[in-house]
Amino acid sequence: MKTYLSASQRPDTETVVAIGSFDGLHLGHQALLARLRERARHHHVPSVVYTFDPPTRVFTQGVEFLSTLPEKLELLSRYGIDEVIAVPFTAEFAARPKEDFLNDLRSLRPRAVVVGEDFYFGKGRAGSVQDLRGVSRDVTALPMHSLGGEDIKSTRIREFLRLGQVESAQRFLGRHYSAQGVVVQGDQLGRTIGFPTANVQVAQGKALPRGVFAVRVQVESEGLTEVHDGMANIGNRPTVNGSVLRFEVNLLDFDGDLYGKELQVKFFHFIRAEQKFSGLDELKAQLGRDLDRTRALLAET
Repeated sequence: MKTYLSASQRPDTETVVAIGSFDGLHLGHQALLARLRERARHHHVPSVVYTFDPPTRVFTQGVEFLSTLPEKLELLSRYGIDEVIAVPFTAEFAARPKEDFLNDLRSLRPRAVVVGEDFYFGKGRAGSVQDLRGVSRDVTALPMHSLGGEDIKSTRIREFLRLGQVESAQRFLGRHYSAQGVVVQGDQLGRTIGFPTANVQVAQGKALPRGVFAVRVQVESEGLTEVHDGMANIGNRPTVNGSVLRFEVNLLDFDGDLYGKELQVKFFHFIRAEQKFSGLDELKAQLGRDLDRTRALLAET
């Protein structure tokens, strides 16, 4: 899959284009991408996703994002997209009039355009789906995708994560929510109570669930990929008067050095919310119960 930072970087060929932030690549986005691929096959041209980094609401409203740009690109490649234009979304870009955006789109020579029905663009959200019809005669505006009578939106997935409801997030995403980052030095408190953990540093602004979770962890090392069951804790560690959010993962039955390695953590089940214990002994006893539940849940998955 080829990636560009602007429409002007790609070759001068006809395309079919889907436009949007695509934060999280949830089931609604996947339906839109399926239509994109279908129209690209129909017109015999490349499928192109025109997206924004960061997602527009991350920039304009300061919300957390569901997928970093590398995560988004990996998913788009997995979903069979030919090319991605990932435009840096800045104050300057947000202030452009709608006609500038339409000129960018015209430069892609789109045989077809695919968007969500609520798509707006340009300064003050002045551009709408109707404006796109002046660029291509084949414009598809898909309605909001729903599941169980509820609209599938990135905003709702963030709410699920805030409540620790990773199973609900999974239903809307069509896959397990994941976060990836590098293992950095921690205070090694977990080792002292028999639960050594990897301290994972993710991109600032990445949406993370809070609590204790059953997870599966993909470890990248020297060109090899290993997958381990694990238990993750994301919180401030109130038992030891912690004040900084930590993302810690205990890999089950693992004995090795993870420092500096890239981990991808997939969230499977919520175990419990974070809580403050009377001391390390009570914490250790609870972690033992958490571990038993983690093993049982992952054995069924």
